[in-house]
Amino acid sequence: MSPRRVFAALRSAHAVTKLVLAGLLVLLAAAGVAYAAQPAKPGITLGISPAGQSITRGQAATYTVAITSTGGFTGTVALTANGVPTGASAALSPSSVTLTSGSTGTSTLTVSTTASTPIASGTITVKGAAAGNVNGTVSAGLTVNQPLSSSLTMTTTPASVTMAPGSTAAYDVQLARTNLPAAVTFAVQGGLPAGATAVFTPNPATGNTATLQVTTPATAPNGTFTLRLVGSGPSPSGTTQYAYSSVDLVISANGKPFTISGNLTEPLAPGISRPLNLILTNPNNKPLAISNLTATVQSVTRTAYAIAHNQPCTAADYAVTQYSGPYPLSAPANSSKSLADLGVALSARPKVSMLNTALNQDGCKGSTLTLAYSGSGQGS
Repeated sequence: MSPRRVFAALRSAHAVTKLVLAGLLVLLAAAGVAYAAQPAKPGITLGISPAGQSITRGQAATYTVAITSTGGFTGTVALTANGVPTGASAALSPSSVTLTSGSTGTSTLTVSTTASTPIASGTITVKGAAAGNVNGTVSAGLTVNQPLSSSLTMTTTPASVTMAPGSTAAYDVQLARTNLPAAVTFAVQGGLPAGATAVFTPNPATGNTATLQVTTPATAPNGTFTLRLVGSGPSPSGTTQYAYSSVDLVISANGKPFTISGNLTEPLAPGISRPLNLILTNPNNKPLAISNLTATVQSVTRTAYAIAHNQPCTAADYAVTQYSGPYPLSAPANSSKSLADLGVALSARPKVSMLNTALNQDGCKGSTLTLAYSGSGQGS
């Protein structure tokens, strides 16, 4: 081979080497593009609190579900609950949430059990689903326990009330509950004099106290009447529990005449109680032994504005706490004495309260209460 041809061959090999190097550089550059960060895919994450609950069968468990947007997701997420025990139901409120990028929405999951729900532990799963195949799930534990035994007892005071025909007697009712959160309904099963009426307030009662007022007609005969009272309410397992009590109502037309008067000296407002400093007037020439003082809200007169704007207010917006001091009260002959004059402590005097209810009570503003009083007076 001539020297010129050898040189040409060397130059040609060098050119090939340069091309190979250039190709490597291109490959390296392409490899750098392949490993660049990819944008996050839009999605959602779900959380739930508390992570688990233990309840008695017949009760409800409440969870808070949080739904969070990730990767810039925006849209509406539909929520469903699975794994609910037999005999139970699940409700999500709201059942869907609308998210913007990076935002979080919440929903309340309520699982309500019944008397047929099995005693067991399980898992409730909440799923969120949105358009674009966006999904997320979260789970929480639920343990359903055997309900505790329930019981209900009732006591009524005083045990006996003596009154004149045409008067109103009042009794205080006290309940003692064991695993019985439901409302209790009252009734008088028997023993009322002909024409008499019995009213429990409140009825049904969600608390542990109530008042029974028995009003007799003016024609009621003398005698002792035993009233049989019953209270009933459902236990968490669905079984009705009963409580019984009895009181005596003594009607006597032989009592001595006297009058009871008095009024509130300060206005009422929701949640406020005012005492009544009743005045006992004895027109007889001999002292009287007075018992069974009773105060009732007879009627409510609304203002013209409340009537024109259909704003309600009734006797149900008020409650009376009866006199709780000792009996008898001694009213001197030919006298007019207040409870304060007779040494009755403020805490023992009857009180009128305006209840603070969830209903609109604007109609009670400026209203006038008509109060009725009764009692029994015995003299020698």
